[in-house]
Amino acid sequence: MYNFGMGRLIRPVRTSLAKDKVHLLFVALATVLCLSMTGHAEAQNYRFSTVAIEGNQRVEPGTIINYAGIAQGETISAAQLNDAYQRILGSGLFESVSIEPQGSRLLIKVTEYPTINKIAFEGNRKLKDEDLEGFIESRVRQVFSPTKAERDAGVLAEAYSQNGRVSARVTPKVIRRSDNRVDLVFEIFEGKKIEVQRIGFVGNRAYSDRRLRRVIGSKQAGLLRALIERDTFVEDRIQFDRQVLSDFYQSRGYVDFRVTGTNAELARERDAYFVTFNVQEGQQFRFGEITTVSEISEADADEYHKALKIRPGVVYSPTLVENSISRMERLAIKNGVDFLRVEPRITRNDRELTLDVEFALVRGQRIFIERIDIEGNTTTLDRVIRRQFDVVEGDPFNPRQIREAAERIRALRYFNTADVDAREGSRPDQVVVDVNVEETTTGSVSIGASFSSSNGLGIQLGFSERNFLGRGQSLTASVLAGADRANYNIDFVEPAFLGRNVAFGLRFALLETDSDNNLFDTTTAIFRPSLTFPVSENGRLGFFYNASYQDMTNYTGLSGIIAAETAQGDLWTSGVGYEYTFDTRRTGLNPNAGILLAFGQEFAGLGGDNDFIKTSARLIGQTKVLNEEVTLRASLEGGFLNFQGGQNSRTIDRFTEQVIRGFEPNGIGPTEGTEHLGGNYFAALKLEAEFPLGLPDEYGITGGAFYDVGSIWGVNTRNATGVISSKNFKDRHVIGLSVFWQSPFGPLRMNFSTALKSEPGDLEQNFDLTVKTEF
Repeated sequence: MYNFGMGRLIRPVRTSLAKDKVHLLFVALATVLCLSMTGHAEAQNYRFSTVAIEGNQRVEPGTIINYAGIAQGETISAAQLNDAYQRILGSGLFESVSIEPQGSRLLIKVTEYPTINKIAFEGNRKLKDEDLEGFIESRVRQVFSPTKAERDAGVLAEAYSQNGRVSARVTPKVIRRSDNRVDLVFEIFEGKKIEVQRIGFVGNRAYSDRRLRRVIGSKQAGLLRALIERDTFVEDRIQFDRQVLSDFYQSRGYVDFRVTGTNAELARERDAYFVTFNVQEGQQFRFGEITTVSEISEADADEYHKALKIRPGVVYSPTLVENSISRMERLAIKNGVDFLRVEPRITRNDRELTLDVEFALVRGQRIFIERIDIEGNTTTLDRVIRRQFDVVEGDPFNPRQIREAAERIRALRYFNTADVDAREGSRPDQVVVDVNVEETTTGSVSIGASFSSSNGLGIQLGFSERNFLGRGQSLTASVLAGADRANYNIDFVEPAFLGRNVAFGLRFALLETDSDNNLFDTTTAIFRPSLTFPVSENGRLGFFYNASYQDMTNYTGLSGIIAAETAQGDLWTSGVGYEYTFDTRRTGLNPNAGILLAFGQEFAGLGGDNDFIKTSARLIGQTKVLNEEVTLRASLEGGFLNFQGGQNSRTIDRFTEQVIRGFEPNGIGPTEGTEHLGGNYFAALKLEAEFPLGLPDEYGITGGAFYDVGSIWGVNTRNATGVISSKNFKDRHVIGLSVFWQSPFGPLRMNFSTALKSEPGDLEQNFDLTVKTEF
C-alpha cells in the first residue's frame, strides 16, 4: 500500500457552509470554475533543506536519495516530487514507498522487499527440483521480487509445456519469516501429458500420409505410449517438422514445396491434439543441362567439370548442388587456387520440368581467418572441436567450409547446441570465427535383456562413453551373459590418431560358449588393434593386427573329426589383415537408394599356431519404390578359408554362422554322421522386400517377404573312413514372411520361413526372433 498522493502535497481547505445559504455554494463553485478557466491557479512548489529516510535496513540512505534525484535547497514541483517517488519505487528494492513533505524537511519512508530464505517446489513429480531450479532467476539470499517470481512461474509453465503438459499451472506463493525473510514456494499443477491423437496432411499427392508421418519427428499416440515420448504434443517439435518436410520434398526435386499452414486442434476433452499439415507440393524437377564456366584464368572449366558427379535427368536436389560446389572448391585448394568460389546459376524450364545449372568459377573476396574462438566447452578439449575445421588461422575464409565444419561439430553429438558464426576481425580483410557450444551428457550405462531363437535369453550390462575424458574418443564395455554363453567386450576408438584423419581402434573380447552342437565348449580371446582412414569420398580402408586364442574342450559327440580337433587343445593365431568398404548411402545421388561393398582378408602365420588366408566379401543394395512405401533390398555374401602348410581347419575356425534364414546356426553344410562340421566356404544371396501392412502407424508394425539361396561347403579334414556329407556346394532355397515391429524395446524382426530345398541332416528353423538391423 503506497501512502503517496496529491493529498500529501496539497492540504485541502475545508469550508463549513450553512445549509440555508445555498447560494453561497454556487458562488464558490463559480469562482473556482473561473479561476481554472483563466489559469490564475498556480501549482505548489517545494524547497527542502533536509531529507530524512526511515524504514531502510539494507539499502544505504545515499542510494535512496540518488534514486530520488532531489538536491538540497532545490525548488521542485509536485510533479517532480511524484517522479522522485516513481524512481524509488521503480528501483525494485522496496515493497512500499511514501514521500511526506514536512515544511523544509522531506521524509521518505520505505519498506524493503524481504530476502529469499528458501525456494521450494510443491506438486512436481515429472520434473525434479534440481531441473526446475535451472529455469528460474530467483535465488536464495537475493532480494525477493514479485515481478521476477511471476516471470519464473511463466518460465516453469513453459518448461512443462515443452514436455507436453500444456495444461500445467505454476503459482508463486510467499511465506513470511522473521527478520524480513520469506520462503518462495512454487505450487505446481503438472496436469497430464497431451498426446497427438492424429497427424494428417492436406494437399499431398506424391507421398501418402503414412510416408510423411515417418519423416517428421512427431508421432501419433501408440499402444505403449507410456514407454515412448514422441507422441506427446510439443509445439517446437511441430515447428521443426515443418522444416523437415521441406527438406524431404526439396531433396526429391519439389523445389516449390511449402507448408502453407499447421493446425493443432485440441480435442473437446482437452486430452489430445489433432495436428494437420497443409502442404503445397508443386511439380518435381530434374536436372537439365549441366555446364561449367570459368571467370578465373587459373581455373580450367573442363577440369572442374569432370569433378562433377551429377548428370542430366537426375532428380534435382539442393544437396547434390552443395556437394558439387564443395567438390569443386576442394579441387581449387588442391590446385593452389585461393579464393575461388563456385556460384550455381540456375535456369528454370517449367515446360520440361528441368533446372539447368551453370557452375560459375569466380573470384571471391580476399578475406582471411584471423582466429577461431571456442567457448562453452567445459569438458571437451578445444582440439576436438578445432579438428572439425579444414582451415586454420591465416587460411582464406570460405563460408561454405565454415558451415560444413558447424555441421560436423553438431554431428559429434557432444553438445546440446553448437553455434558457429563469423564476424569482422581487427581488419576489414579478416574475420573471427566464433564457436559457442553447450555440452551434453555423452556417457550411458545400460542394463537390459536380449532374446533370440538361436542364443536364447541373455542379460546385458554395458557402459558407453563417446567423448572419453573430453578427447573425442569412444569407449564401450559390455558383458552379455546367457544360459550357454558369456561374451565380454571392450572397444576403444581414437578418431584422430596423431592429429590425422585416421581412426585408431583397440578391441579386447572374450567369448565362452557351450552351445556349439551342445557337444563341446569353446573359449575365444581376441586382441585387435586397427587403423582406418578414408581413401575416397565413399571409400575407407582399414588395416588390423589380430591375435587370438582358441580352445575346444569337453567334446561328448561321436565325430572322429571333431574329436581330433578337440584333442589339439588350445591354439594361438597371429596375423594381419585389411578391410575396404565403399558406402554410398549418405553421399549418393539418390536419397532413396544406396550400396555397401565390403571386402577384407586376414593373413595368419606371423607366429602362432595357425597359417591361413581368410577372405570375406559382402555387397548390399537397397532402394525404395512405389513412392517410397516399399523397400527392396538385395545382399550377396561369400567367404573363403584356406589353411596352408599342410594344416587343417577346425570347426571353431570354419564358417558356422547362420548364412541364410530358415536354418539354424551351424545347421547346414558338411556333416559327419549327424554332427555338423562347418565349412571353409560359404555363399548366400538374399532378396527381400519391406512394405506396410495397412495397420495404423502408431502400431509401428510393417511386413516383409524374403527369398534366400545359399550354402556352406568344403572340409579339408577326413576321418578314418573318409565319409563326409555335403562336402561340395549344394544350394538351399528358403522363402518366408517377416513382421517388423518398432517396439519400445528396440526394432524387432520375426521371420516365418519354409525351406524349398534342403539336404539330409539340415536343421531347419521355421521361426526366429531377432533385433532388426539396417545394412
